[in-house]
Amino acid sequence: MRLKDKVAIITGAGSGQGKASAKLFAREGATVVIAEWNEENGKQVEEEINSAGYQALFVQTDVSDEENVKALVDEVMSRYGTIDILFNNAGIGFSSKSKVTMASILKTPFDDWNKVLNVNLSSVYLMSKYVLPIMIDQKKGSIINNSSLNGIIGVKGADAYSAAKGGVVALTRVMAVDYGKYNVRVNCICPGAIDTPMIAEALQNKEIANNYAAGPLRRVGQPEEIAYAALFLSSDEASYITGLIMPVDGGWSAQ
Repeated sequence: MRLKDKVAIITGAGSGQGKASAKLFAREGATVVIAEWNEENGKQVEEEINSAGYQALFVQTDVSDEENVKALVDEVMSRYGTIDILFNNAGIGFSSKSKVTMASILKTPFDDWNKVLNVNLSSVYLMSKYVLPIMIDQKKGSIINNSSLNGIIGVKGADAYSAAKGGVVALTRVMAVDYGKYNVRVNCICPGAIDTPMIAEALQNKEIANNYAAGPLRRVGQPEEIAYAALFLSSDEASYITGLIMPVDGGWSAQ
């Protein structure tokens, strides 16, 4: 019960790392708000958590839309009166390549560039913009931003994604500096290759799968391994940690 009586918003909690985090946070005592665009996925996670005897609420949300974000935060405050944890997990990547181009700068249309930055970076700004005043007022809170290995090292083939994730890293640092005086901690996780729907298609290619598994631990990660990192950073066990950029990548960034 490391998150007993806490209220946590997790964006993009309908699948992958967000879903694993929602289930873990709920088991650890949190009331989990599933901020997810995909209604079917969001409702399914809500049902799975509640039927297991824990507490979850699904709120359909486009985290790249300011009015949607404001409505989400208003609903959470109306129901629960507090927000203790915000996990900015939502993002689009290779699983969305039918909708947006995942390529180099030269091959990325401007509209696709903006869409990737809006979902992966502007959503962190928007969610934080509306949650931070609550945390400042209550003089406590933990924000975890989900970046990527792409945010800290050069990875070819997804330049808009890399730019957005690098922006998340930089934003984490300045938020930690700005809001530490209010006892609001802001940290960042940088996952490596994680076995989620985002890279599921790529993992079917043996060459790509072998490349993903070429780090020191010689395997791809599991969503639960990101969830446990987020749990630690959310908990009081990390009470003296802020501004941390934490790779959870099987050692890739150490090579």
